[in-house]
Order: sequence, then C-alpha cells, then structure tokens
Amino acid sequence: MKSIKIFLLVAVFAFSSALYAGSNPSNDAPTVISNEIGKLLKNPNFKVDKELFANVKILFNQDNEIVVLSVDSKDKGIDTYIKGRLNYNKLSVDVNNKNRYYIVPVRITAKQ
Repeated sequence: MKSIKIFLLVAVFAFSSALYAGSNPSNDAPTVISNEIGKLLKNPNFKVDKELFANVKILFNQDNEIVVLSVDSKDKGIDTYIKGRLNYNKLSVDVNNKNRYYIVPVRITAKQ
C-alpha cells in the first residue's frame, strides 16, 4: 500500500512538471514595458558625456501607472532624472500582473 502511494505521488509530480514545462508564457509584456520606458526617458534635460547605466526597480499601481521603487546606479544625478520622468506616468498597455515588480536596465547614451 505504501509503495502505491509513493508511486502515485511521483506520478503527480511528473505530470505537473510536464504541464509546467509545456506552458508557453507570453514575453510581450517585458518588451512593451521596456519600449514605453525608453520613450519616457528620451531626450534628457542634462548633458550626457558618457554612457550612464542604472537598474530601475518598478511596479504598477491599480491605475496602470509606473511607480519607481529604486534606482541602482553609480551616477548620482540619474536617480532624480529617472524618478522624475517615470513616476506616475501611465502606460499605453494594461499590465496584467500588478503584484509583481520589474527590474528594467536603463542605458542613457550621449547624442552623436
């Protein structure tokens, strides 16, 4: 009897992992979010001499607005620029999973 229970438990785990591996989640949301953030951060109001990098942790509120949680960067001035441009701006698409935060890498380059 004990071996039957163990066999059934193993079968359930194998079946559930096969279902999980077979699912095809949509990768459109991160691309759309990155594109929207790129549009909002275009044309900085300060002179960019070198490339600036930051990892921005964001989430979305019930009104589909961006809420910046943190900006991780070595450059000090980029923090206020990113927060000022992104905080409480609405996205044009609806984000389904509002309980999740996203980390978006940001690179600001000098104009040529």
